[in-house]
This record gives sequence, structure tokens and C-alpha cells, in this order.
Amino acid sequence: MGRYVARRLLQMIPVFLGTTLLIFLMVHALPGDPVLAMFGDKGADPATLAAKRHELGLDKSLPEQYFVYMRDMILHFDFGNQIRNGRPVTEVLGAAFPVTLQLACLAFAFELIFGIGLGIIGGLKAGRLADNAILIFTLLIISIPVFVLGFIIKMVFAFNLGWIAPNVSNDVLWSELIAPAVVLGGLSLAYVTRLTRTSMAENLRADYMRTAVAKGLPKRRIIGVHLMRNSMIPVITFLGTDIGALMGGAVVTEKIFNIKGVGGLIAESISRREGTTLVGLVTVLVIVYLVTSLLIDLLYAVLDPRIRYA
Repeated sequence: MGRYVARRLLQMIPVFLGTTLLIFLMVHALPGDPVLAMFGDKGADPATLAAKRHELGLDKSLPEQYFVYMRDMILHFDFGNQIRNGRPVTEVLGAAFPVTLQLACLAFAFELIFGIGLGIIGGLKAGRLADNAILIFTLLIISIPVFVLGFIIKMVFAFNLGWIAPNVSNDVLWSELIAPAVVLGGLSLAYVTRLTRTSMAENLRADYMRTAVAKGLPKRRIIGVHLMRNSMIPVITFLGTDIGALMGGAVVTEKIFNIKGVGGLIAESISRREGTTLVGLVTVLVIVYLVTSLLIDLLYAVLDPRIRYA
């Protein structure tokens, strides 16, 4: 196990470098001049623009800029400063990430509890009324775009019924994040439900299940130990990759409910061509993806004792 973890950590290094390089090049390929945008319609003389570019290091070649960025990030955990106001990017990320982390945790718990719960019901009652109702429900959720679902929930529960506030306050209370979490985790919930249902329905027909029943094991043990552990492997794989997706895919949800998190920061950084902020943001998301993928791979051995890592 230790050798496998060490090998995976070493494999993460080129993946991390390649991903950050790709994002760095894509961000710097965005049209427009961020320095010129700082001065707005008033503009500035060429000498001032050149001095500002030199101050920000934008007059260097892209390889030099990438090297300086990676050096400062790895050695000092310094992502640079925002172009328009000079605010440290680490400070900006430190304010935005906890908000999105709260939202992502709530959405993840929502899809985990209800997605797996509905999937278990559908798998155990495959072909019956409950299973068909669950499949229709998940198909409906998958068919509705996120921004449409968000506006529907906001219109019905905020404006018509008055049960929730239309926007999340600056205090970001857990109770205020329930509706955004439902919107953010709704699509994933449908996929988790269908994946759990299909996996359980297939494993119910497996030979080891018939053997467990023939041995006279209690039904709770048959379902909870033999069926669930084998059926959860593809579900865990999806949930592991979905953690990073929830963190980075909250742009629409945070915009609808006016949440000051990572999603809003991504949209703002793209519109204002804040390349430093955007690269730092995506770098952290890449780290989240890599760590969660490693943890999910290690969890496979817990779910299925037959899996061994050399």
C-alpha cells in the first residue's frame, strides 16, 4: 500500500505541472489587455502602461512568467496579486473558498444521502412501481438545466411562498445554503441514484448473492455487507470526481443566489481578465481533484477486500 501511494504521489507531479501549464496558457490567451482595462475609458500613456506591465511581470515571456508563478507558489504559497487592486490572491481565495466549501459540502451530503437512498430503493424493487417512479424523477432532473432549476426554486420558494430568502446574505448561514445546495447537487443526485440502482440490480443477480441466501445469512447482512459493498464501487468513483466538480461548477448557482464564492470569483476573473486570480483558483481545484482521486482509489480496497495494491 505504501509503495502504491508513493507511486501515485509521484504520478501527480507531471499531471499537476501539465494541468497548471495548460490553464496558464489558456488564461493568457484570453483577448484584451488587463493592464489597459485597469484605467477604463480614460486610458493611459504608453510609458505608464509599460511601467505597470513591468511591475506586474507581464512584460516577461510566458515561460518566464510560468516559472516565476510556480516558484512562488511552491516555495512561498504565493499566487501573486490581483491586477486591478493589488490584493493578494491568497487573501481573495481565502475569502471565497470557505463559502463554496460550505455549499459543496451541503450539496454533496444531499446527493449522497438522497441519491444513494433512492438508488437502493430502486435497485431492490427493480421493475416495480417505486423503481419506475424513481427513474422518471431522475430523468426529469437530468432534463432540466441548472439555471432553470435554480430560477424555479427561487421563484416558487422565495417569491411565491416566502419560505427562503431570495439571496444568500454576507453571513452565509447554513440554512440559507439549503436551496442553492439542492440546485447544485440536483443533477449529481440523479446520476448517483441511477448508478446505484443499476449497480444494485445487477449485483442482485450475481452468484455470490445466491450463495449468501443459500447459506441462510440474515437479509440485513446480505444487503448491507455483500450487496452494498460491491455495488458502491462505481458510485464512489463518481462521487469522488464530483467533489471537485461541485467546487468548480458553482458558477451558475452562486450567480442566481448571489453567493460570494469560487463560482462568482471565476466569472468575475474571466470578465475582468484577472489571469493571476483565475490561475490560482484553478490550481487549488486541480489539487482537490488529485487528492480526492487518490483517496477514492484507496477506498476501493476497503469496499472490496479482493483489491490489492502492489
